Amino acid sequence: MECVVSLCKCWRPVCLCLFSTMFRFRVGSKQCALPTPKMTENGLGHREKVLNMNTMNPNVKRVEYAVRGPIVQRAVQIEKELKEGVKKPFSEVIKANIGDAHAMGQKPITFFRQVVALCAYPDLLEDNKFPDDAKNRARRILQSCGGGSLGAYSASTGIEVIRQDVARYIEKRDGGIPSNPDNIYLSTGASDAIVTMLKLLTSGEGKTRSGVMISIPQYPLYSAALAELAAVQISYYLDEDKCWGLDVSELRRAVEAAREHCKPRALCIINPGNPTGQVQSRQCIEDVIRFAAEERLFLMADEVYQDNVYAEGCQFHSFKKVLFEMGPEYSNTVELASFHSTSKCYMGECGFRGGYMEVINMDPQVKLQLTKLVSVRLCPPIPGQVLLDLVVNPPRPDEPSYATFIKERTANLEILAEKAKLTEQIFNTVSGIRCNPVQGAMYTFPRLTLPEKAIAAAKGQAPDMFYCMKLLEETGICLVPGSGFGQRDGTHHFRMTILPATEKLKIVLENIRAFHKRFTEEFS
Repeated sequence: MECVVSLCKCWRPVCLCLFSTMFRFRVGSKQCALPTPKMTENGLGHREKVLNMNTMNPNVKRVEYAVRGPIVQRAVQIEKELKEGVKKPFSEVIKANIGDAHAMGQKPITFFRQVVALCAYPDLLEDNKFPDDAKNRARRILQSCGGGSLGAYSASTGIEVIRQDVARYIEKRDGGIPSNPDNIYLSTGASDAIVTMLKLLTSGEGKTRSGVMISIPQYPLYSAALAELAAVQISYYLDEDKCWGLDVSELRRAVEAAREHCKPRALCIINPGNPTGQVQSRQCIEDVIRFAAEERLFLMADEVYQDNVYAEGCQFHSFKKVLFEMGPEYSNTVELASFHSTSKCYMGECGFRGGYMEVINMDPQVKLQLTKLVSVRLCPPIPGQVLLDLVVNPPRPDEPSYATFIKERTANLEILAEKAKLTEQIFNTVSGIRCNPVQGAMYTFPRLTLPEKAIAAAKGQAPDMFYCMKLLEETGICLVPGSGFGQRDGTHHFRMTILPATEKLKIVLENIRAFHKRFTEEFS
């Protein structure tokens, strides 16, 4: 390097010296200059970022995730404004946009937290405040951890004894149908496993690109993952007039139309439904399995709400159980991946990020690739694996924690059932809101009838987005517009969780009813 100014007696020549040093150097006897950077107003150089909107992965720009989208971002801003003393017509923001049970006040299951605490801090094993069955469970899990610590990595597929417990849980749930621990993959919540399977399923270019069938309305994880993977989303519509039922004739319409521009490869089912709350009948599941067999589609069964069934006459049937009860013609051929999670049901332990996937009839060579793919992420979080083990292996009737566990589990599910019914009843008293029964899961997806002036006032944004944003600004209630989940053209909805505490849920429902009346009058 050669400095242009050899002696600097004030700050300005020093700056020139440093600046020149950065952009002039000598190669042999020849002096060379680097390209001069663009100058900004303050005189400093400006380089274009290596990673910018033009150079970044274009697929990422197509990703949308309404559950944590613009309305939620505005809700966070409003919370800050309230803390800073800004006057609003409400005192708090109620985030009814996401299925986060504990954030809404649901209490954790005592036994689960006891065992996790013991595993995280084994010195507590000497504390007499903890029941013996919790201590025994913690010791068993710690013995399976490297160095007896939750801080050690596990196998990439998950801790062996926990995978064995998951297999036993599935066998018991499905009436004795065998489950092989080697087909169980523990995961960072169900979402991680779902995205992993979609990665395996997507390939091709142009008309050979993989097409994946997802329900409309859908949980935005699916559309976001498919956008990121540059796969083709094949939309099939649920029938709102039949309590969001699934009709195989609609599946056939969707797959036949899709063949013109992609290669249909997989069919995703959410049962019980999110955001629609329907529970599929056994007959419907059989029809779906036959359809998948005929069309040679890989089945993905998202069953994370399997304990959340409330409506009379409804019952959860696992896809695996129905598949095997249909006989070898199907159980030996139909490829299936099913998913479960610690985040929903009566547990609501979203933050632990625990889940599993069971694969059936997977090509052995592909299964090796799946194992390789999960190995890249090292392993799922160990505390999440521990929590999952307690979900699939809870206290037994002969153990001291059993009575408390059953009491807490039953109470959580009964409260959810009451709130599901309450939500449907109150919404259906509002002119311009129509709500199907919340048969399961933990959401409602009511249909809105909006005045034409309101639709015009939306000015380019989705009318239900306009509605939900106005609701947030006036009431502090944060919902997600139906347009974020997909819906038939010309219809408008919102998704709301039923998770707020009962008294708060009543306030939320009454405030929405009053707002809808004001909104309709304003734009009528």
